[in-house]
Amino acid sequence: MHINLARWSTDRLLAEASKLRDRSFGRLTTYSPKAFFPFTMLCRDSCGYCTFAKAPARLAQAYMTLDEVTNLARSAHARGAIEALFTLGERPEDRYAIAREELDRLGYRSTVDYLRQGAETALKEHLLPHINAGNLAPDELALLRPVAVSMGIMVESINETLPCHRLAPDKEPQRRLQMLKDAGELSIPMTTGLLIGIGDTEGDRIEALRAIAAIAERYDNIQEVIIQNFVPKPATQMALVPPPSRAEYLRSIALARLILPPTVSLQAPPNLSDDVSELLMAGVNDLGGISRVTPDHVNPERPWPNTTELSERLERLGFALTPRLPIYPSYLQTPSRWIDDSLIPAINYHRDQLGFAREHRWFSGEPTQLPDRVFLKPSNSLATPAWLDELRDELDAGHEAPTELLVEAGSAKGFDVMGVVELADDLRRKTVGDVVTYVANRNINYTNVCTFKCRFCAFSKGPLSLNLRGTPYLLSLDEILDKVGDAQEHGATEVCLQGGIHPTFDGEYYLTVAKAIHTQFPAIHLHGFSALEVFTGAKRLHIELDDYLRQLHDAGLKSLPGTAAEILYDPVRAILCTDKLTTDEWLQVHATAHAVGLRSNVTMMFGSVEDIGAVVRHFDVTRQLGQATHGFTEFVPLPFVHMATPIFRSGRARRGPTLRETVLIHALGRIAYHGVIDNIQVSWVKLGVEGAALLLGCGANDLGGTLMEESISHAAGATHGTALTHDDFALVAQHAGRILQQRTTFYEPVSNDPNQRIPVQAMPGLAP
Repeated sequence: MHINLARWSTDRLLAEASKLRDRSFGRLTTYSPKAFFPFTMLCRDSCGYCTFAKAPARLAQAYMTLDEVTNLARSAHARGAIEALFTLGERPEDRYAIAREELDRLGYRSTVDYLRQGAETALKEHLLPHINAGNLAPDELALLRPVAVSMGIMVESINETLPCHRLAPDKEPQRRLQMLKDAGELSIPMTTGLLIGIGDTEGDRIEALRAIAAIAERYDNIQEVIIQNFVPKPATQMALVPPPSRAEYLRSIALARLILPPTVSLQAPPNLSDDVSELLMAGVNDLGGISRVTPDHVNPERPWPNTTELSERLERLGFALTPRLPIYPSYLQTPSRWIDDSLIPAINYHRDQLGFAREHRWFSGEPTQLPDRVFLKPSNSLATPAWLDELRDELDAGHEAPTELLVEAGSAKGFDVMGVVELADDLRRKTVGDVVTYVANRNINYTNVCTFKCRFCAFSKGPLSLNLRGTPYLLSLDEILDKVGDAQEHGATEVCLQGGIHPTFDGEYYLTVAKAIHTQFPAIHLHGFSALEVFTGAKRLHIELDDYLRQLHDAGLKSLPGTAAEILYDPVRAILCTDKLTTDEWLQVHATAHAVGLRSNVTMMFGSVEDIGAVVRHFDVTRQLGQATHGFTEFVPLPFVHMATPIFRSGRARRGPTLRETVLIHALGRIAYHGVIDNIQVSWVKLGVEGAALLLGCGANDLGGTLMEESISHAAGATHGTALTHDDFALVAQHAGRILQQRTTFYEPVSNDPNQRIPVQAMPGLAP
């Protein structure tokens, strides 16, 4: 039974719509960075308000050329656009000979046929097509589905007798509603909406919204509904028709929010309103496509807002602006249903872990400048989200952070990110104070030959390697010892040994290397051999894991790195490293190592294919082991460096984590491991010195090692250097407002005597 919303006062409608928007979407307001592609401005319909459609005499050509599509797409991509909005008139070849002749000359049967090629062209230039091509038959929808992440058709009005549509048979409402249903049958995410003020009544709008809501409830394919206000334009039939009043327009928005399912985003064009705050207060959560490249070809007299200024204005109102893709995040949770497989690489190129667009043009491993504002600071009037209050209460009571609250914290966007960061840094301050530590060490990657086929690895030189950076190598024992001796002479207290699983190795290799190093350099802490190396060594020697780890310990090994963990959740490992250790095997190696007197750390490679649920599972299983053994010294988050990796090159991984994700993973590490692992490390190799300084304010307290050399991240494309000095680390700590202290592998303090500093070339970075 429908509530008679038409009888509600405007104030009541707006108040209830605003509350519902907050419950469904919070204070996060989205928009799509786009470029407008007017693929053809010819149209067989004549609407009484339209200036987009042109007569042939006013156009140099009927259609955009593919070269024009390419050039616009390249320019748009370079300026940060993600969406290619293809808007065009309906079937102009049925009305205009010039359109038919041009299609024949180009070799295409129809506008839709040529449109598919245009969308493919934009995809090649890293834009995601959203297609508004008017009424399409099911076979035409199916033709376009592999080249469009979403499509759209405006219902405009349910009223079939509007004078403005007298010469526009394609604006027949039931045909448009049927296309939405056909798209639902084909699992195509759709945009639709109403045009307010073209002769429709509020009763018409309510009827239309209920028809759209019924389709959304049946098919789940209505991702957004646009409530657009009519703007009269000179030289049109409706030039003298007044636009809808503000009250009429805002009532329409509020009615849409209250009638539509709460999962459907509600959009209003920001360039058609002078006061965006009114739109938000009426229930809008999305501002549609905004372009820095092209005008609004439908309303060219109304420029797009500047997104920086818009974001600042929204923040003052208590709303956080964030970019999205032209397909909404919920549809990416079940991609096999909603997305043609051929579109996955293009979507991965732009998406973040949650399915939104990347907020900043920042990538791990690249020397990209940090944005001016990383966090949005909420005003005092904004309530803290309930899950954050609950998380803080659990920790204050001495309990571990519940996994469901860690998922909420890891999914934070907008203002909520700052709340998670502040909680993590409070815990850091209480746990380890303001000291920032580092270890003087040398990293020795003794071979890059590996029999395993990890799809995230660009370092390994195996038979299926897609990246041929460098040549296969295997250091001799003398070369390894020379490197250890050089490190000790330069003040190192630790060497870290890791490499590929060479086909000629058996478990004796690792024992031999450990014994040789310990015998010749007994003062050096030997931190080496991943769980994969240990597990494989024991297996190839046909001995029990505990016996093998005891032999390694007796040979001089003191601790294990946590590498080979990646994401400790087997469905993710099946994608990243199908022939590698299982989650249980990694945990078994570290549990056994702790039992025989070795310590180790926990690593996590994040930002490739995992979701936040998989991340939290990783935290939980390692936290449980740490509680049982007390054997972990630190947590080391490792942002995925994507550039040269096989899984990225094949389009199956994201371009590494976003800056928001990187901040939150470090903060979550502090929160999840509170009371279990005291030290959270920053990988300056992957983040750079500026990134490292930022992360020290997000719960981290350790800068890792001086390294002296590094091969694995740099094989993947990282360019942040391979060595830092004590003075470099001191500069990072200074910029974070903290105190630097050299440490041992087990976090015992070491003198910072200048004679002990490692005189390697400093990396450019932070200025004093």
